[in-house]
Amino acid sequence: MIRLILNILWFILGGWISGLLWLIGGAVLALTVVGLPWSFAAWRIASYSFWPFGREVVWGGEADGKDIGCFGVGLNIIWFLFAGWYIALSHLLIAFAEAITLIGIPFALKDLELAKLALAPVGATIRDKP
Repeated sequence: MIRLILNILWFILGGWISGLLWLIGGAVLALTVVGLPWSFAAWRIASYSFWPFGREVVWGGEADGKDIGCFGVGLNIIWFLFAGWYIALSHLLIAFAEAITLIGIPFALKDLELAKLALAPVGATIRDKP
C-alpha cells in the first residue's frame, strides 16, 4: 500500500515529466539510427521514472550472470561523455532539493538511483522487488 501511495505521489509531483523526457529522448535516439543502441536503455529508464517504488535497478552481471562486455562499456563511455553527466547532474540537483524536507527523502533516494542509472544505462536491468 505504501509503494502505491509513493508511486502516485512520485508520478504527480514530477515522475511523469521525467518519464516523458526519457521516452522522448529514446525516440530521438532511435530516429538518428546511430543512437539506436541507447534508445532501449532510455526506454527502460523511462518505465522506471514513471513508477520507481517497488522496483530496483540491477547492474550488469547481477541480473543474469553475464557481463556487458567491451561493447557495453564503450557504449556507456560514449553515453557518459555526450549525455550522461548532465542528466545525472539534473537528477542530483533534484535529489538535493527533495532531501531538504523529511517527506522528500524517499523521493531523493530514487532520484539518486536515476542519477546513477543516467551515468551508465547500458547493461542495467529494471525488475520488481521480491
